[in-house]
Amino acid sequence: MHVFGDFNVTLHPNSLKHCMSKIKASAPTEIHKRNNLMDHVLEEPSYGWQDPESRLIIPSPRQLLKEFFFRLNIFRTRKNWLAFSSWSRVMLLIPCLFIFVFQYFNFYLLGVAFLYSMIVMGTHGTVWYHRYCTHNAYTFRNRFWRFVTKNLTINIIPEEIYVISHHVHHAKSDEPGDPYNATAGFLYCFLADVNHQPIAVDLTEAEYAKVVKLMDHTGIKPNTYQQYQKWGSVCNPFRAFAAWWLNWAFWATVFCLIGGPALAFTLFGAAGFWAIGVRTFNYEGHAKGKTHKHKDGSDFNRKDLSINQIWPGFVAGEWHNNHHLFPSSARSGFLNYQLDLAWCYIKFLNIIGAVSTYQDSKKLFLLKYHQPYLESKKAPVVEVV
Repeated sequence: MHVFGDFNVTLHPNSLKHCMSKIKASAPTEIHKRNNLMDHVLEEPSYGWQDPESRLIIPSPRQLLKEFFFRLNIFRTRKNWLAFSSWSRVMLLIPCLFIFVFQYFNFYLLGVAFLYSMIVMGTHGTVWYHRYCTHNAYTFRNRFWRFVTKNLTINIIPEEIYVISHHVHHAKSDEPGDPYNATAGFLYCFLADVNHQPIAVDLTEAEYAKVVKLMDHTGIKPNTYQQYQKWGSVCNPFRAFAAWWLNWAFWATVFCLIGGPALAFTLFGAAGFWAIGVRTFNYEGHAKGKTHKHKDGSDFNRKDLSINQIWPGFVAGEWHNNHHLFPSSARSGFLNYQLDLAWCYIKFLNIIGAVSTYQDSKKLFLLKYHQPYLESKKAPVVEVV
């Protein structure tokens, strides 16, 4: 008999032996989970990543929305500040979009908004967040060019929200734990930056150091471990808010000087439109969670659901299946028709000396995947009599 507080609990010897065996059996799994940072670096949602049989948990829309507002609530905990700031930017930009539509609309400004939202913002997202901050596919000559590239457009997405979760996405693509797993549905992906992408708040000091190292090259000055325990983030809220508002103040001034309030509201509204649209990309880029959407001769990576799409490819250089095949490549447009504006920017910076090194996997792609595919199409068909 064992006494726990005011309760007398009698454990049968066989029951105790069974409990101990269960603990021992589960111990290696727990140890493995803590050893693999990608398994727990993100804050797990209340509905979990997977069930006891390791199957993806697909939450209901109500569960997703409940989690969304719970994690945006900065009055519940200050550690929600990063997700709150991310969506605050979106909420501040949406009125600009309405002011453009109802106050300044004309077809010339509509064309300008289209170019800025789809091409400028889209390409910058690929250049900065995707290929540099996450995959370190190229290196800048100095901090000046890194600063210029970072602030080339209106700042919307905190680097930390994007970078760490995207490493997890590649480690667990289309599997339980993928923060924007398309098989869980549109809303699962759309709300992922709040529900699934913030880092865990209970990392050990050694684990936190590894997370900081993933962002070393981005120029983000990290919190100390003690500050992380207070704020739940790598970036410091005061520095982050200062950088955000300075960026917005600069671009608002530039746009007003060029085209007055009309241009400023047009482009800030266009940035808001992009901020909504970019949250749909991974759902679309992974075939809406549907299998058998790969196309022969185009989608050579068959380890996940990623697909190459014409529109994201042309306007932002996001040839997504190619990217999953060679994630560290500064170029993803490998075939002749695959325009890659992000690569054009990176290559231009290299020509003028602003980018010192880059990785380009085009030759390896052609040699390892495309050339064998072309040769297989030429191979004679042998009829079996």
